[in-house]
Amino acid sequence: MKAIVCEELAPADRLVLREDFPAPKTGKNDVKIAVHACGLNFPDTLIIEGKYQFKAMPPFVPGAEMAGEIIEVGEKVTHLQVGQRVMTVATHGGFAEEAVIPAMGALPIPEGMPYEQAAAFPMAYGTTMYALKQRAGLLQGETLLVLGAAGGVGMAAVQLGKLMGARVIAAASSDEKLAVCRQAGADEIVNYSEEELKAAVKKLTGGKGADVIYDPVGGDLFQQSLSCINWNGRILVIGFASGTIPEAAVNRCLLKNCAIVGVFWGASMVREPQENMQNFALCGKWYAEGKLVPHVSATYPLADAPRAMQDMLSRSIKGKAVIRVRD
Repeated sequence: MKAIVCEELAPADRLVLREDFPAPKTGKNDVKIAVHACGLNFPDTLIIEGKYQFKAMPPFVPGAEMAGEIIEVGEKVTHLQVGQRVMTVATHGGFAEEAVIPAMGALPIPEGMPYEQAAAFPMAYGTTMYALKQRAGLLQGETLLVLGAAGGVGMAAVQLGKLMGARVIAAASSDEKLAVCRQAGADEIVNYSEEELKAAVKKLTGGKGADVIYDPVGGDLFQQSLSCINWNGRILVIGFASGTIPEAAVNRCLLKNCAIVGVFWGASMVREPQENMQNFALCGKWYAEGKLVPHVSATYPLADAPRAMQDMLSRSIKGKAVIRVRD
């Protein structure tokens, strides 16, 4: 089968397009899908360099978030059938014409949703719903500050925050990116390349700060978040797109009576499957009602997956990038 292959732990420009990579075998509790599209996420760039918490041994196919059609069902799988359209998040395997995934992780694609949108759905919206609902307990009327708001998970946080009744402040590094956030429903915007984040947020909140801060960036922005979090606030640790894992002076948490809350959605799918299914059911309902549409701003053919990774790392992509595996 045709696949993008990581033959050594190295940056994206060392990935190789193979025409004859062996197709994966379907286990008893798995399904095999014909992959149509694969979403691009920051962890994909870490896995290929051996820097992610999950370690894959070369040669392997990267790409964790995928959408396609079931073409084979394991002998112990009874709730799925050949021909169903599903989306999922695995550890890797999506940048290929075929992939094998655990049946328990296969989610039905909402009716009418194109494969490109489905490939941009599970990671961003699964992570963000879990973060805002289960981890932060975001309440209607609270102020939500979203860092990296023009990225894939950031855009999802803007959309879901509004649907949950929050006042949303979108923060990003350019006016062009923030214009997209406005279109997604942000109430206020902050360009943190031109003004200090903590001062801007304090001004927008009458000196109180944000009730919930959604942080997929880390680095200095996390440190500034500690200065613009409200009393009883919650800072959600989503990831470290800046490349710097910050450290917190916990006395600042004491003074603000705030919490730093980790968000590991991948593990929660196994530990809290019922909540995960409820989250996706609600997101599917909002999609069907036209209230929630994944923002796919860039699509690439399979052969250009390495370039797509480099574009994401350079932060030139607004919203979500998707790899088209099949035309």
